Amino acid sequence: MDAEKIKAQARKVLNIEIDAIKEMSDSINGTFVKLVEILLNCSGRVVMTGMGKSGLIAKKLAATLSSTGTPSFFLHPGEAIHGDLGMVTEKDVVIALSNSGETEEVIRIMPVIKRIGAKMIALTGDVNSTLAQNADYFLDTSIEKEACPLGLAPTASTTATLALGDALAVALLETRGFKPEDFALYHPGGSLGKKLLLKVEDVMNLRERNPVISRDKPLKEALLTMTATQMGSANVVDKDGKLIGIITDGDVRRKLEKSPDLVELSASEVMTPNPVAITADKMATEAVKIMQDKEINDLPVVNEDKEPIAMVNFQDLLKAGVF
Repeated sequence: MDAEKIKAQARKVLNIEIDAIKEMSDSINGTFVKLVEILLNCSGRVVMTGMGKSGLIAKKLAATLSSTGTPSFFLHPGEAIHGDLGMVTEKDVVIALSNSGETEEVIRIMPVIKRIGAKMIALTGDVNSTLAQNADYFLDTSIEKEACPLGLAPTASTTATLALGDALAVALLETRGFKPEDFALYHPGGSLGKKLLLKVEDVMNLRERNPVISRDKPLKEALLTMTATQMGSANVVDKDGKLIGIITDGDVRRKLEKSPDLVELSASEVMTPNPVAITADKMATEAVKIMQDKEINDLPVVNEDKEPIAMVNFQDLLKAGVF
């Protein structure tokens, strides 16, 4: 094996595919904008179809569209001619992928799709092909050459088509005003869903502990409260129960250097005043950002009256899978 030759070939493939994607910029024209409008106003679903490697790209694009707010599914053209065309309605938009534009299975379902009344969009590398000429709209996905040295295996063509499909999906996402909360709605499982859906109230329920000490109480009592709740900090409140400070392990250590009789001091003499806090309705990711920016391990949770109702610990966020 010639290592340098292998690396040179790999770089050549990547550069050919990069150039192919750049060529797709020519497809971003008035027709592209029109397709975004059509898909945005589609009252049915977007039906992606294609055979072979084009079919695999169509499957991926159907998944991307669905997860970004455009209901979509993949229709295998081979199965379509044996009954699956019943899934297509007149309200749908069918997007057919075929580099040659002459894929037999795709061409065979075109007349039926027309009869059903669904709009048909073609993504093809041949503007004079049967698919391009008979579709309602088409985008040119032609490329200069494949990355395959034999010019046979779909490589640059499928990569470029995928990129163009992604551009269409993202354009729809932006135009639709799709938000992170919307994305999370379709991704409730795993860390992604947790990052986008979890609120502070969900995390603080993992540890229903609220270490609170009055400002005039001795530090000894604050330490006992922290120990009893297994927290590294305690919320300090005034006579009305409003948060005015926080006592952390760090506060105690720093004060100990100056005051040997530390335990005799009051909570207000040791606390850090006006601590940063968060409300229970905020996103858990916001709590993470605050704790990272402030380099703190505990974050008080307060209600609308500034009364502490909980304390969120950095470990709680880890356990909840917010990271």
